[in-house]
This record gives sequence, structure tokens and C-alpha cells, in this order.
Amino acid sequence: MVRSTSPFAAMAFASIIVLVGVADSLAQSTKDAATPRQTLLVHYMPWFVAKPHSQIWGWHWTMNAFNPERRTDGRQELASHFRPSIGAYDSGDPAVIEYHLLTMKIAGIDGVIVDWYGRTDFRDYALLHRHTLALFEQVERLGMKFVVCYEDQSIPALVEAKRIAADSRVSHAAAELDWMKRNWWNRDAYLRFEEKPILLSFGQNGLSDREWSECLKSVASPVAYFSLHHRRSMATGAFDWPLPSEGMKAISRFENAAEAWPASIPVAFPRFVDIYAEAKVHASYGRVEDDRGETFQRTFLRAVKSRSPLVQIATWNDWGEGTIIEPSVEFGYRDLEVIQAWRQRQEPSTKASRFDLQLPRRLYERRKNDRGTATQSICDKAAQLLRESRYDEARKVLE
Repeated sequence: MVRSTSPFAAMAFASIIVLVGVADSLAQSTKDAATPRQTLLVHYMPWFVAKPHSQIWGWHWTMNAFNPERRTDGRQELASHFRPSIGAYDSGDPAVIEYHLLTMKIAGIDGVIVDWYGRTDFRDYALLHRHTLALFEQVERLGMKFVVCYEDQSIPALVEAKRIAADSRVSHAAAELDWMKRNWWNRDAYLRFEEKPILLSFGQNGLSDREWSECLKSVASPVAYFSLHHRRSMATGAFDWPLPSEGMKAISRFENAAEAWPASIPVAFPRFVDIYAEAKVHASYGRVEDDRGETFQRTFLRAVKSRSPLVQIATWNDWGEGTIIEPSVEFGYRDLEVIQAWRQRQEPSTKASRFDLQLPRRLYERRKNDRGTATQSICDKAAQLLRESRYDEARKVLE
């Protein structure tokens, strides 16, 4: 009998029968399809800033309304209804990045789609860019994949702040795409669709459809461009995202529209419970309840049944909107176990067990609790073993 020291062990044992049933349903839904392996990417936010790695607590943990240095009823005060199992963290911390990516990899997630605001030193854009560079470096080291989701809403903000001229909106975006082409799109780790690098853009409040067409025409290489919810005229297709005001109806609408497109990227998500009203940022966008894990199971099943070669999970760590599947105090590893169980039904040779999901956290805690050279050398060895899927050996090293 395998023993677990995780604080989520009881939750995990209680859900094992449900997980097996979900995995069987998911496997049954795809086993007869003569389609290539589906790639699972999780949407990742690199925007968290936290002490002691940084000198301040960033807005995404505080929203100018919460103080992470205070605790209420034993809970760290954060701009979220939920809490990371490792506590509030800094997205630039290499140990955090390592923990995140190794946990994803063991769960069967292939890589990340990263929210990217460009390179301009405005607001926190430059910081996010540095965090993204550090993330992609470790993504490559682990043999995982990455894709950029360009937040083109940054362009009107730059115009309003008089950082770029109003008539240079397209040229600014084109320059950012050209930089991506030269620095990211040529890497083996960057995911492609039909040999073309995949690019997403978030929202409808940045470039217009006409401007996106001009921008993409100016790029001297083909791009598999996906717009949000609706397919723009120059797009290969669109990607979906949770709409809490509509719930599952929005998914049905997307599925129906996607039948006419060359490709689409469906979304799976666990819930949508934002903190914006409590933080007095603006009114809440609405709620999609967790429903004891059934929301993720239902949306994940629909996403993989779509036969799309790429499925996006929203999100790894948008704590402000509560769409997280990152291990949390409230939900443990539950949603990651659903993914892992499905992946193992699809690929029986997969070695990882649900107990192995806890190993990256052990590694993270060893790195944080003892920064001595000898301990870090042990941690480096354990990380290498985890990268190579040698979980039993890694467990012995960490013990």
C-alpha cells in the first residue's frame, strides 16, 4: 500500500472512484477516434509579485484592498477566495516556476499558454516579460511546450498614456510579433499547428479585425492565429474562454460555430469565482460554481471530445478569478488528478501516479527551507530525476 504524507490525502482517497469513472468516460469518448494525440496546455499568469523574493507585494495579490502580511482566521489575506497550497508566491522565483512546471508535467499537461503584454516598460509589462522569459527557459529544459496569448488591450493603454502614437497601433503590434518570430517562434518548444507557430490574442478591446489583418499580413512568415470566442477574418480559428454570465450555454455556442472553422481550441475550467467586487475593482463578472469538481469534469470531457488537437485549460493560476487548477488549500490536487487519470487511460505507458503529484511540492519545500549548497545539490538531483520520470528514485532522494 502506498503511503501519502500530503494534507490532501483524505480528499484524494475519497475521490479515487470518481476519478477512475471520469477517466473511463473520457477514454471511451476518444478511444475510437483516429486522431493524433491531443496536446493539453494550461493558461498561465506570470504576474504575481511577492515578498520575500521581491521587495513589495504586487497588485494581483493585493488589488489595493488586501494585505498578505495579515492573517484572518488562519488564512493569509489575499485578493482571492482561494489559497495556493504553497502560499502566495512570486512568479519570478525559479523554485516556484520549477514547482509549477514539474507538477504540470507529472499531471500529463504538455505546456503553457502565457498571458503576454509585450516588452514596453509601462505598468508591469516589462516585469511580466522578464517572468515569461524565465518561465520559457524552464519549459524548454523540461521538454514541454509554450504558446503566447498576446494581450493586445495593452495597445490602447499605451496610446492613452502617450507611449505610442494613435496611428502606430498596427506597427507597434507588428513589431511585437516580429520580436516573437525572431526569439520564440523558431524554438522547438514553441507549439505549432500545421507547421505554423500558434498565436492567441485575448479580448476584443485591442486591435480591430481590420488592424489584426494588417498586422498579420506584415509578418514575414505564416502564423496560426486564434482569436477569442469568434473567428476573426485572418484567423485560423478561435479559442474559447469561460463566460460566467452564460455558463455552459457559451460552450455550446462555441462548439456550434467551431464546426465551420479549420481549427478551434476548446476550453476546460473548474469554476469562475472572482474577487473583484470584494476588492472594489469593479463589479463581479458573475459566477460558475465548482460544483464539487463536476464543472471541471464536464468541461474537460467536452473539450477532449471535440477532437481538437489542442485543448486549453483555464487556468493554472488566475487566483483573482478563481479559475485555478494549481494545487490549493481548498481543492488540493483534485483537478490535476482528473487530467492525470485521463492521460493514463490514453497512454498506458505513463509512469506517474497520483501520489507522484506531491513530489514537486516536497522539492519546493526543501529548496525553501534549506538554502545550503549541499541541500540544493540534492534538490538539483531530485529535479533531474523528476524531469526523467524516475519518481521512486526522486522520492528516495527527497527523503
